[in-house]
Amino acid sequence: MKGRISRIGSYAISSSVRDHHQQQQPCITCTTFNILAPIYKRLNHEDPSCRESDYRAFWMTRNQSILDWLLYERSSIICLQEFWVGNDELVDIYEKRLGAAGYTSFKLGRTNNRGDGLLTAVHKDFFRVLNCRELLFNDCGDRVAQLLHVESANPLSQSRNHDVRQEILIVNTHLLFPHDASLCLVRLHQVYKILQCVESYQKENNLNSMPIILCGDWNGSKRGHVYKFLRSQGFVSSYDTAHQYADADAHKWVSHRNHRGNVCGVDFIWLLNPNSYRKFLKTSWTEAVFGMFKYLLQRASLTEHDAFTFLKADHHSDCITYSGFCEALRHLNLIGHCYGLSDEETRDLWDQVDIEGNGVIDFKEFQQRIWSPSASERRDEYSDEVQDGVPKDSKQQTIGFSVKNAVLFPPEVEKGRWPDDYSLSDHARLTVVFSPIRMPCSQLVS
Repeated sequence: MKGRISRIGSYAISSSVRDHHQQQQPCITCTTFNILAPIYKRLNHEDPSCRESDYRAFWMTRNQSILDWLLYERSSIICLQEFWVGNDELVDIYEKRLGAAGYTSFKLGRTNNRGDGLLTAVHKDFFRVLNCRELLFNDCGDRVAQLLHVESANPLSQSRNHDVRQEILIVNTHLLFPHDASLCLVRLHQVYKILQCVESYQKENNLNSMPIILCGDWNGSKRGHVYKFLRSQGFVSSYDTAHQYADADAHKWVSHRNHRGNVCGVDFIWLLNPNSYRKFLKTSWTEAVFGMFKYLLQRASLTEHDAFTFLKADHHSDCITYSGFCEALRHLNLIGHCYGLSDEETRDLWDQVDIEGNGVIDFKEFQQRIWSPSASERRDEYSDEVQDGVPKDSKQQTIGFSVKNAVLFPPEVEKGRWPDDYSLSDHARLTVVFSPIRMPCSQLVS
């Protein structure tokens, strides 16, 4: 087992040496791990009320082992989910052991005293924490997120006469588990709020372009709406990038065996580089909601023309009215309840679809804005001016990351299998090795 872990460390060290000779920068590592809070770990499947939290020796031994592995691996950034913030003894153990190993740590409990939460730790040898923000979703899942703004502890040499300190935005989160299909919108909302928070923080502090790393348990696979939403914003899955997997390769690896016994890949470390192509956030959000809308209708075997008829309901003319639009969303359970779209969000969606602003949507507008958004066409038009997400005349330089390696542990999960003898958690641990590289800045694309 230690041989597997040391392979990551050896790779990072060898990469650092090679990069040093090439006058580049040492690698950093990032680990995300849902450590399964003892209040959720079931010891007896026949008795769901029997939890590990009732047996101190059990949860203490398991969490000490988790800490042993984390400190052995010594990642620059550690993001933990389902951290048992409600137990002072366990919190004290993590803070003391991580602190003694050189980490600065931040914890955040879920709202409504759920008992678990997040812990993010940054090693002082690699980064200095400039700011930490807490994001409370205040939704039905009582989920939260952490946003850390860090800068490199040591200056990075951009030229012989100019050294800079690389800055990074790091997010740690744990999205809602999709107990039923209606909660998919809640998870999409949570990601939207995270990206809004990141965007607002950048604007408020007048920050230059910098890498953004999103870590956590996203409770959704590569087939889901959250994955597509983040991809539309320019984020890449670091593990898939390292292994050259495409978006369609959802079966190649897993990272979680849930309480139903199903295995799936839900743990990600997302990377957005400063040179990445990006749409405006609201554009991606609108396309994501209509993507969910289209999915629900297609699941009901509705064609494009059927969907248009469904939206216009009994309206006498061949167009969709706002009332018909709202009624369709209500039928699909996207509005009309506490965790659905708000009235403001619904009106905003309508305004973006009603291109002519005449209060109705004809079939052409429906095709362009709801059923088959023309984002790809807009990107093609822009491609004459942009190459690899960067304006051709861009001269502003910044520092981003290349993904050097990524490893899931236990190793069986990299082959899509879950080992029966793995007991540290019901999630795999994901570690990614990043190497700083110089790159030009990109621009937002509407």
